[in-house]
Amino acid sequence: MQEETTPDFENDDLYEHHRFVATDGQVPLRVDKFLMNFIENATRNKIQQAAKAGNVLVNDEVVKPNYKVKPKDVVRVVLAYPPHENLLVAEDIPIDIVYEDDEVIVVNKPAGMVVHPGHGNYSGTLVNGLIHHIENLPKNSNERPGLVHRIDKDTSGLLVVAKTEYAMAHLSKQFFDRTTERLYYALVWGNIEEDQGTIEGHIGRSFKNRLQMDVFPDGEHGKHAITHFKVIERLTYVTLVQCKLETGRTHQIRAHFKHIGHTLFNDERYGGNLILKGTTFTKYKQFVDNCFKVLPRQALHAKTLGFTHPTTGEFLQFNSEIPEDIEACLAKWRTYSENSKFEE
Repeated sequence: MQEETTPDFENDDLYEHHRFVATDGQVPLRVDKFLMNFIENATRNKIQQAAKAGNVLVNDEVVKPNYKVKPKDVVRVVLAYPPHENLLVAEDIPIDIVYEDDEVIVVNKPAGMVVHPGHGNYSGTLVNGLIHHIENLPKNSNERPGLVHRIDKDTSGLLVVAKTEYAMAHLSKQFFDRTTERLYYALVWGNIEEDQGTIEGHIGRSFKNRLQMDVFPDGEHGKHAITHFKVIERLTYVTLVQCKLETGRTHQIRAHFKHIGHTLFNDERYGGNLILKGTTFTKYKQFVDNCFKVLPRQALHAKTLGFTHPTTGEFLQFNSEIPEDIEACLAKWRTYSENSKFEE
């Protein structure tokens, strides 16, 4: 029997790359399969090799690939080199700066740009560009320079970055206390009956697909989440809505709208890249495919951001234009809707 080695954390020989806590509802599952569900682009062979090398730990104990993960288990992957995201490299990346002073910087992130380095995205991120633009950005609790909130890779729009330790503490508290203003525009499948409403339900990682978030109305799993919405424009089989976030959970808008049967248009991860509403005509399918080509990502844009300035106390509000890809998609739907009226 081969002797298992215990990682020597005191000498920093190993570095934590991933850490996951199994939920209360976790069904027994092999640790290699468990990690595959969590880590994007990871192969089972790589995870098994890491486990055989003694680099997979559960509750600080080395485990084999066939260990069954149970509720509340703390699963960690440790390797002999620092994670790529800890080896930040400044890159001269163009950043659309909306506002900047000595304390904060507000940027308009394009769709397709990752906010911070992580598995599979170690360069070309907003953080790589920020540390080239600004030296000595303060780090948050996750060692990510300047970040007090984030938006998804394929979501466009505004976010604020802290340039000083004080600004980071001040802004973080505002997000925690829910005193910031965040308005998103989203194009969703279907005609929402109400002109306005509120979606409420705990959001947590899906038990079926660990790369998705699910809504748990009974509150036994996940974190409390509230999204307010109002309809901006009805376009036959899709609806343009404004979303106001009261909380800021991972994939909150995407998960909440799927929960009420109105998945975001072309949101591949949540099934919005399928034709969810409309007709069965071939011509209609071609039209939707053309819309997908014009807008090759989820139709979500962080349009408005407001917060209290850390030092002046002034409430600042910023607005960004709806990006060209969403506008082009909306134009197609407007034309389709007008033609549909004439056909009726």
